[in-house]
Amino acid sequence: MFEVVVTACIALASEAGEPACRDMLLANYEAPTQAECEAQLPELSKTYDDPRCAPVGPALDTTEIAPGVFAHLGRVEEPDTDNRGDVANLGFVVGQDSVAVIDTGSARWIGEALWRAIRLETDKPVSHVILTHMHPDHVLGTDAFSTTGAQVASHAALPRALADRQANYAESLTRLIGPAFIGSTAPDTDITVSPDAPMQIDLGNRILTLHAWPTAHTGNDLTVLDEATGTLFTGDLIFHMHTPALDGSVLGWLDVLGQLKKWNVTRIVPGHGGPVLDWPEGAEDQHRYLETLRDDTRAAIARGTRLGEAVTTIAESEADKWQLFEAYNPRNATVAFTELEWE
Repeated sequence: MFEVVVTACIALASEAGEPACRDMLLANYEAPTQAECEAQLPELSKTYDDPRCAPVGPALDTTEIAPGVFAHLGRVEEPDTDNRGDVANLGFVVGQDSVAVIDTGSARWIGEALWRAIRLETDKPVSHVILTHMHPDHVLGTDAFSTTGAQVASHAALPRALADRQANYAESLTRLIGPAFIGSTAPDTDITVSPDAPMQIDLGNRILTLHAWPTAHTGNDLTVLDEATGTLFTGDLIFHMHTPALDGSVLGWLDVLGQLKKWNVTRIVPGHGGPVLDWPEGAEDQHRYLETLRDDTRAAIARGTRLGEAVTTIAESEADKWQLFEAYNPRNATVAFTELEWE
């Protein structure tokens, strides 16, 4: 098999002063032979500079966790040049007519590799790309699907939140993962879901229910339920192994978690860890952590402890139960303190 690629570069100078470049996939132009692939190039040349054909590149590793439901396990790490930003769980669901992607990773190369993984399983079109929240490790690979005709769906609050942060996200990931970030851009959204109005997408005798939540992990969390198998993609409303990251409301998150635990689902795909957890048992560790974060923060405020001192002790009993604790718990304590000091 062959695919069409173009060269993309960024102003990330190497030691020799040359720009950093990589081959960027144009999805949906695969062909079984080089000749058939090259027959597409004259038309593509009207839109892209110097498109060319190359053997199909590597696909992302995915596991079929339920019939027609696939998940990719991201590393429980901070983004760096070794993992190239592959630090979040992603997935896709195959219906009779089309495919829906759930989250796309930190960079365009991850979305490209996810496209190739889909093509290893089915030749059905990708009709939807669903984003579970605004954080860059879940959304900045979306542009890889821009040539597929897929519609991008998200929480109604995501477009504004992402617009406010995209420049910082791009700067940070360019610094952290280097040339692997080439071609990555913040996505535009075609479909939005409001917290008071769940939406269903039909992939062909395969219904996905999209539920937007009030402020919790972030202000724009969205879950995706595959009704056929009872598989719930939670995004970062659920963390496993990876220390939870609070970018919204600790009280709101606990409330949403309490609601989710009542749902009758068979399994979940968390945003990090897993990639498959039983339900509701899979929520217990995080529920305990968030309650500890809330209770320790309230106790520190009641004692009159200043924020700078409080963040060093809040939730410290959880330190040996999570990875990346020192990177995320102080931030969580700061957000929780700022929220709860005005109760």
